[in-house]
Amino acid sequence: MIIANPIYDVVFKRMMENERVAKFFIGTLLDQTIESIEVKQQEFTFMKHLDLDDPKVQEFVAKKINERLLINVMRLDFVATIKTDTGEYKKILIEIQKAKHQIDLMRFRNYLAEQYKREDKILETAAPLPITTIYVLGFNLSEITSPCIKVERQYKDLIEQKVINEKSDFVEKLTHDSYVVQVNRITNRFQTRLDKMLSVFEQNHFTDEKEIVKVFEHQIDSEDLKLTTSILHHAGTDPKDRKELEDEQEAWRTIDALTGNIRHKTDQLLQIISEKEQALLENEKIISEKEQALLENEKIITEKEQALSEKEQALKDKDKENEALKQQIALLMNKKDK
Repeated sequence: MIIANPIYDVVFKRMMENERVAKFFIGTLLDQTIESIEVKQQEFTFMKHLDLDDPKVQEFVAKKINERLLINVMRLDFVATIKTDTGEYKKILIEIQKAKHQIDLMRFRNYLAEQYKREDKILETAAPLPITTIYVLGFNLSEITSPCIKVERQYKDLIEQKVINEKSDFVEKLTHDSYVVQVNRITNRFQTRLDKMLSVFEQNHFTDEKEIVKVFEHQIDSEDLKLTTSILHHAGTDPKDRKELEDEQEAWRTIDALTGNIRHKTDQLLQIISEKEQALLENEKIISEKEQALLENEKIITEKEQALSEKEQALKDKDKENEALKQQIALLMNKKDK
C-alpha cells in the first residue's frame, strides 16, 4: 500500500484530525485506555503558497530567521479522558509537538510554560490540567538509540530512601511525563501494538528521492491501523493532497535556502569567536607562564639576596672574631714585655 510520509505537517495533521486515529496514537504511546478525546486550539503555520514577493510571506520568513528557526514547530493539543487502573476517569492535556530540526527544542520549553496556564472545567470548577507531552522528532538524539522512550516522574522519599506509590494532585499538575518518538530510528519491527502504530512513521521504502510517499509493507491486522493507513493512503495518492504535501516540502526547501546563508555566516562568526577565544586562552596561558617565571626569578633573587646577606653577616662575625683575637694577642704581648 502507498501511504504519505506522516513526518510532514500536512499529513500528520490530517491523520490526527481523525478522533479514532488520535486515540490510537495517544493511547498506544501512553498505554492507557482513552475514553474520549477533544481537539484543542492548534498552531499550524505552514504556508501552502510561498510567494516570496508577498509582503506577508516576507514578514513570515523574516520572523523565522530572526527566531533562528529553520522550520516551524507543529503543535497539536488534545484534552483526553482516560480510564485509570482503578476504574476512575481522569482528564489530562495531551500536547504533541513535532519538529524537524534540533534547534526547535528551545521553542518546546517556551511553549510548555504557556500550557501550564491552560484551564479546563472539571465538575464545574476551573482547574489546571495535568500535562503529558509527546515529542515527534525528525532528527536523532545522539545519546538515545531507542525510537520511542518515556520519561516519567517518580516520587521518592529522600529521608527513608524509598519510592512513594501514592500520588498528589498538587504534584501531578506541576510536573509532567514526556514521550519521545525518533522517527529516523524506527525499524521494521512489527510485533507489539506500539510497533504497529510506529510503523507508519518508518523512514524507509520511499517510492522516490522526494521521500513524500512510501510503500507500507506490513500486514494490516487491526481496524485502528487500517484506518490510519487508509488516511495516509488518501493523502499520498489524492492529487489535491499530494500537491499540498509537495507545497510543504517546497516551503521547507525555500526556508532552508533562505536561512542557509545566514547559518553559514553564523557558523563562520562562531568559528572566528572560537578561534579568538582559543587565542585569548593561549595568550592568558603565556602571560600566566611569564608571571610564574617572573615569580620564580623573584624567588631566586630573594634567595640570592638572602644568601648574600648571610655571607655579609658571616664576614662581619668573622671580623669580630679576628678583632677579638687581635685584642687577645695584644694583651699577651703586653704581659710578655712586662
